[in-house]
Amino acid sequence: MKIRVYLNFNQQTVTEPIIWRLAKEFEVMTNIRTAEVREGMGLVGLEIEGDQDVVEKAIQWLDAQEGVHVEPIEQNVVEG
Repeated sequence: MKIRVYLNFNQQTVTEPIIWRLAKEFEVMTNIRTAEVREGMGLVGLEIEGDQDVVEKAIQWLDAQEGVHVEPIEQNVVEG
């Protein structure tokens, strides 16, 4: 399973290694598709790939992180 999400980081979490922790905690492959980091905020387009149940747990873990907002990226039909 492959899913793409936007991660919005607040001032407290923008400097934390959350994507690294995600990859260490769960057996998923991460691919940063886009990123914009400024003082006090960050936006990352992240692709997460792995077994469906593991990916779902990884998304739940991300969503539970204080200061991180997770939004699914709608995929274009051509992208698949």
